[in-house]
Amino acid sequence: MLFAPGSSAVVALLGLLGVLVWRIREGSRQVTLKTIVFPPLGMATGFSMFVVSGFRVPLAWALGAFLIGAVVLSYPLIRTSRLVLERDTVMMHRSKVFFVVVLILFAVRYLARDYVGKIISVQQTAGLFFILAFGMIVAWRTAMFFEYKRLFAHRIPGDLASSSDEQGESHSQEL
Repeated sequence: MLFAPGSSAVVALLGLLGVLVWRIREGSRQVTLKTIVFPPLGMATGFSMFVVSGFRVPLAWALGAFLIGAVVLSYPLIRTSRLVLERDTVMMHRSKVFFVVVLILFAVRYLARDYVGKIISVQQTAGLFFILAFGMIVAWRTAMFFEYKRLFAHRIPGDLASSSDEQGESHSQEL
């Protein structure tokens, strides 16, 4: 046994705290296409766990977990966070409900893990919940990507130019 009984709850809570701190810090930084796209790409490396046969699950289960994450669990994240253009930078604005949503998603996932863990192995449970989380992150970040693109689609090309740029000044004068 790798951990003592009950230690998984402690590890899960430490993980939750890490995510909450990361999200708070992330909210004070500029959002770029790189910061939108890299988290799901980095997380995708976790699929290497399925090289080990103990983590493998039937394809139908994997698709179901992905769809539950992408369709159901990502929805509250998408609804409680939005991108806002502040001058020439994009910032993440979360509603006050965002962290409550994260806590509820954590609780649902943690409680479901105990139930699912009684039916399938611990490794398969980990694999399914990884796929579920991946679906949630991919859908949320995809929504952010399109919102980011939409913010810049409505801008006049000269708006991003410096104030000394003549083209930018001519666009300002036209308005």
